[in-house]
Amino acid sequence: MNKKLFALSCFCLFLLASASGALLAAPGQIEKTFKVAPGGLLTVRAERASIEVESGGSGQVILDIDGRGDLEDLFDIRFSQAGNDVTLEMEARRRGSRWFNFGNRGLKIRALVPSRFDVDLKTSGGSISVDDLQGEVRSATSGGGLTFGRIDGTVLGRTSGGSIRLEESSGQVDVHTSGGSIEIARTQGSVTAKTSGGSIRIEEALGRLEARTSGGSITAGIGTQPEEDCYLGTSGGNITVHLAQGLGFDVDAKASGGRVTSDLTVTMRGSIGKGTLRGRLNQGGPKLTLRTSGGGIKIRELEH
Repeated sequence: MNKKLFALSCFCLFLLASASGALLAAPGQIEKTFKVAPGGLLTVRAERASIEVESGGSGQVILDIDGRGDLEDLFDIRFSQAGNDVTLEMEARRRGSRWFNFGNRGLKIRALVPSRFDVDLKTSGGSISVDDLQGEVRSATSGGGLTFGRIDGTVLGRTSGGSIRLEESSGQVDVHTSGGSIEIARTQGSVTAKTSGGSIRIEEALGRLEARTSGGSITAGIGTQPEEDCYLGTSGGNITVHLAQGLGFDVDAKASGGRVTSDLTVTMRGSIGKGTLRGRLNQGGPKLTLRTSGGGIKIRELEH
């Protein structure tokens, strides 16, 4: 009898160990580590997944994929490395099925990269965030927002379904969204910001500025003298532009649905109306074009 109890106990322990092993296997999570040097490139191509990139990895890129279900059954997952460049490609095996949509819900890709690294990120259904980084950032999603920290380099971003936020960039900024607002704190390079479904706010640009929206207001600050023309335009809100002291522009402002007012002295030229202001600011310079058909325009001094 004791032998039977012993055998039964051993069997139960075996089942428990097997269950624990299955949990440790974590079918909904995959992690890979690659040894790299600073200055490489991380490329991610994924479907319906959010992507988060953090910097600070010392001599390595760590990729962590976290989701529901058996990821290797849901996706064709390919990792590759060429020198200091690392690539992750995830392609759905069962497109369009309810089972795939359920199993893929909440899929996240997390990446830890060296502080000096370029990233090229693309997903068809999730948000993208990039921490402070020294390098070029390219990102595109059709179903989520874009969030960037302090980027010492160029920032290119595209989304058709979310807002865009950037803390700081030392290079060119080119961001577009058709379904959200755009907020940029500070940039040292040229800025192109476009949305058809939200407001635009740029605290201080230190280069050429172009901001366009058809569904919200625009508030922008220009901190140094740009060498190229600047344009702010909306068909659905007000425009407020803050200019640092001493900047020179040829101002061309027109508000079809409100007034144009300026706290700065603009030497007028041509016909003047309540919704029109054309003239030189200081000694003149690049053209500053301001256009709105759904609000007013205010020109203010930038305060630090």
